[in-house]
Amino acid sequence: MRKKRRSRKKQAVLRHIIQAAFFALTNGYVRGFMEGKIYRGSLKQFCVPGLNCYSCPGALFSCPIGSLQAILDSGGYRISLYVLGFLTICGALCGRLICGFLCPFGLVQDLLYRIPLMRKIKNLPGHRLLRHLRYAVLLLLVVLLPMTVLNEAGIGSPWFCEYLCPSGTLLAGIPLAALDPVLRDAAGLRFLWKLLLLLLTMLLSVKSYRPFCKYLCPLGAFYGVLNPVALYRYRIDRDACTSCGACRAACGMDIKVWELPNSTECIRCGACRAACPEDAIRLVNLIDPKPIRAERS
Repeated sequence: MRKKRRSRKKQAVLRHIIQAAFFALTNGYVRGFMEGKIYRGSLKQFCVPGLNCYSCPGALFSCPIGSLQAILDSGGYRISLYVLGFLTICGALCGRLICGFLCPFGLVQDLLYRIPLMRKIKNLPGHRLLRHLRYAVLLLLVVLLPMTVLNEAGIGSPWFCEYLCPSGTLLAGIPLAALDPVLRDAAGLRFLWKLLLLLLTMLLSVKSYRPFCKYLCPLGAFYGVLNPVALYRYRIDRDACTSCGACRAACGMDIKVWELPNSTECIRCGACRAACPEDAIRLVNLIDPKPIRAERS
């Protein structure tokens, strides 16, 4: 058991290092933080897989959700095949592994949960119903409202970015307001609303594990749908598994891994594999592509 605990700790440390390194790589425009300006170079035409705000002073790339809305709210019911194709390829390759390893706001929530304050819980009350909210956010705030609620010029608004996204507030709104006195003076009720939403999300993240990922993230909703068919997925060695529950105890997303190894909730953090005393959780890959049984999400 001690060996397993050490393995879990090493795996968690390695994952946080990868998260931090990817954040530094994709938000490495130091001049932006020094001058309070947004990078607008050629790299901004490309998206990163995770939720990473375009307007962050250090961001070198675009956010896929922001990019998708930028096309959807431009009028004429246009859809960006590039963004949809990019998201589908990322999801088909690794599913919500992106949430576990490459999302900056996921790293923020992970670190907040490690703060030794308050009694920790995995899920908020009403989890079974709340976990479906992210699909409503994806459908309504990311797709339908930007396409259908238009101003006099026939242009919509990026509803998710403007009214909900706490990652954008943390990585873009606060730094820009701190660096630019004009923007700071112009901050109104919308900014205050998003600031309160960010503070609430961060407070809940200290208490419960990744509440934004579980209940509100539209990107996680999209990738989660592809989890069961992604190239990087899990299978259970039924001959080795004893259904002891060690995997669920280690899982921050509170998944019965022995029943649902490829749940739409799974962020592929690897904690379950590190905790399994029988090494019964295996990777499905091109070398060992044994089929997994039909699963519910």
